[in-house]
Amino acid sequence: MREDEPGNMEPTEQEQAAMMAQLQALRDELATTPVEVVIANHAYGLFELAALHLSSSPPRVNEARLAIDALSGMLAAVEGRLGDAEGSLAEAIDQIRLAFVQISGLANAQEQARASGSTTQIDT
Repeated sequence: MREDEPGNMEPTEQEQAAMMAQLQALRDELATTPVEVVIANHAYGLFELAALHLSSSPPRVNEARLAIDALSGMLAAVEGRLGDAEGSLAEAIDQIRLAFVQISGLANAQEQARASGSTTQIDT
């Protein structure tokens, strides 16, 4: 980084060239990776996103629902074309849907208990 001026974080020409070379190497790698592998990785990312929102305290069920819906739509659109990852992704969507039903049901019960002023604790 250039330090000729205080606070200047602009990369030097050499650093820019190195970054461009790294970017090109990543693009080349992506271009040679089978598309089904890339799509499966994105699907796993949506699964992780849903799980992250479900495991938040409190759970963010609307955000999790959106990630689950996106994952479901993606998997439906490419059904039969994801190779070896298809089976594990089918299991993953089943698991995250089940977790969603359980966690959203618990969150709704807790919200109803708070709204009614109940002092009964619902164990999580």
